[in-house]
Amino acid sequence: MNQFNKYLSALFLSLTLLTAVGCTSTSKSESTGEYVDDAVITSKVKAAILGESTLKSAEINVETYKGVVQLSGFVSSQAAASKAVDLARAVKGVSSVKNDMRIK
Repeated sequence: MNQFNKYLSALFLSLTLLTAVGCTSTSKSESTGEYVDDAVITSKVKAAILGESTLKSAEINVETYKGVVQLSGFVSSQAAASKAVDLARAVKGVSSVKNDMRIK
């Protein structure tokens, strides 16, 4: 991974964390702590996917609710989908991963 991608990944993670910490309530039935935990998990999964050169991270959406990560969007192959799921499962705090990605 080159320096630019490392800085971009760190910037993205920082901005996501700052956004999550600034939120005091949500329309979901999560507590503020759960919401922040989910935001951190989402950021870590996105960073892991961004760091994987074989995946087009801009085409993979990541959402987390109570530790359950949902991956959606488009990937080029079943192998790419499996890699994204494996990366998400490896993130601390992820209880399960729902794969809603489509192969194009």
